[in-house]
Amino acid sequence: MSDDVDGEAFRTFRSLIESADRKFARVRDLPPYGRGPLYIVYYRKVFKTYTRLWRFQQEHRRELVAAGLRRWEIGEIASRIGQLYYGQYQRTSEARFLLESYIFYEAILSRRYFEPPLATGADLGLRFKELRFHARFLLVAMLLNRKDVVMNLAERFRALVENSKSVFRETSFKEWKQVLQEIFRFLKADTSFTNTRPLRYSLLFDAHPSSLPYIARLHKRRVLKLQDALLTSYRRTEIKITELTLDAYRMIQCLEWEPSGSFYQVATTESSDNGAFSDQSGASGLIDINLFADMTDPSLPPNPRKAVIYHPSVSHLMTVVSTICEQLSSDSILLIYVSASGKVDQSIPSEKDSSQLKPISQDSYKNGSSFRQAPGHSWLNSSDYPGSSLCLGSRGSGGVNNLFPEDLIPFTRKPLFIIIDSENSHSFKKIHGSERGEAAALLLSPRRPSSVSNVDVEAAGSQFTYFLTAPLLAFIQLVGLKFIFCRAALALLCTLRKDNERLPACLPSLPEPVSPNSPSIQSHILKLVETLGVVSHFEFSEALNDSAHR
Repeated sequence: MSDDVDGEAFRTFRSLIESADRKFARVRDLPPYGRGPLYIVYYRKVFKTYTRLWRFQQEHRRELVAAGLRRWEIGEIASRIGQLYYGQYQRTSEARFLLESYIFYEAILSRRYFEPPLATGADLGLRFKELRFHARFLLVAMLLNRKDVVMNLAERFRALVENSKSVFRETSFKEWKQVLQEIFRFLKADTSFTNTRPLRYSLLFDAHPSSLPYIARLHKRRVLKLQDALLTSYRRTEIKITELTLDAYRMIQCLEWEPSGSFYQVATTESSDNGAFSDQSGASGLIDINLFADMTDPSLPPNPRKAVIYHPSVSHLMTVVSTICEQLSSDSILLIYVSASGKVDQSIPSEKDSSQLKPISQDSYKNGSSFRQAPGHSWLNSSDYPGSSLCLGSRGSGGVNNLFPEDLIPFTRKPLFIIIDSENSHSFKKIHGSERGEAAALLLSPRRPSSVSNVDVEAAGSQFTYFLTAPLLAFIQLVGLKFIFCRAALALLCTLRKDNERLPACLPSLPEPVSPNSPSIQSHILKLVETLGVVSHFEFSEALNDSAHR
């Protein structure tokens, strides 16, 4: 009788698995920027199916284990649920979905669902599941700004890849090694400052959005709200993890509301059904699937929806912009962020077209100056100018993958906030004054990044985007304040005044105004040590000491 009950439960479980897999595949193929009732119906169906499946395995865990249920199968279901929540976050940008995904992934990791049993040994298929899980969890933890968890997952992922190469010698893990390199390159660029925080709205320090209607009455104009954002990039060499670039990640972080409540510290809630509150030995799957009530933060407005597109074609980009604009409400604005190469050699006209042009001087080509009109030739628009577009494709593809300012002008029938990060960003100035209905706001990057030293500031992502999303950290990176402060503090310390071996060095030398002997530098150090009450340990110039005691 018991065997019949176990068998019936297992058959029902398998039927639910098959139904859930079909619905999951259907939702997985939907574009994350999709809108409309069709998407809502699909997601409702798949969540309903997985909710039923999850609760069924909770309620019949003993029968399923007796019938042969394995731990990794529970992990696979939990991972799918985590992916669904992450997909919902991509579509809606609601932080609660991202946190739900984190909760499931964290439970999978802590319960070691994808680790093979000691009795069976290594399993290649299971190892691939474990690698994919770690990569997905790391991405979710990054978006939640859980730096400590991210570093732990990165080290675990590294150990998994190294172990896989030694255990499964006949299998190539080249793609996973590439992912590993991407992860650590990304983390190295993003964690150059240990206390990185994005610049974003906080209810603790900024005016509440409810004050906007009063502002509207004062100005007698409508107040637009940021409803949607389109973030895209196309560069030959980018710092990225899978399809999330560092610049897009910084923009995402900047476009989220800063949580004012404590819902980011919600612990995983486990059911105590069947008398197994924290059973780690069997195929337990007691994760509460419905934590919405615990995670809502009513003080926060909804995040703007963000469509993040990696390496799109121009036609794909135009399709997405058109889709979003069509559904944009009358009191909302769309932010379009494009980071792409605009080098002239990627936009030179074909040989056939260039035969009609007057030769261009080499000096003009190098300096990136405006190209003058050739006599007898009528320039119709900027698409005739080399270097006036963004390249969203590989070299040799011609103008078909070049994004021109004119491509965005038709969409200015809706309010647009356009950010262009490129060498050719200034060619998009022509959008201003050419709008079709609504005035567009534009932020255009400089053609070249700036630095006080020969350090490649672009090695840590776009300098322009960094200033937009974390201005203080970008400023510190730009001027090298950490080194200047370190050298000045050590040089003014009494015990080290004449011991050059204990002082840092910089070659070529920094300008004299930022040296430890500079009155402006010493005055800032003096204010700091006076505040800390340790002036006696430092030696300043006599002029500064005299002025300080007046």
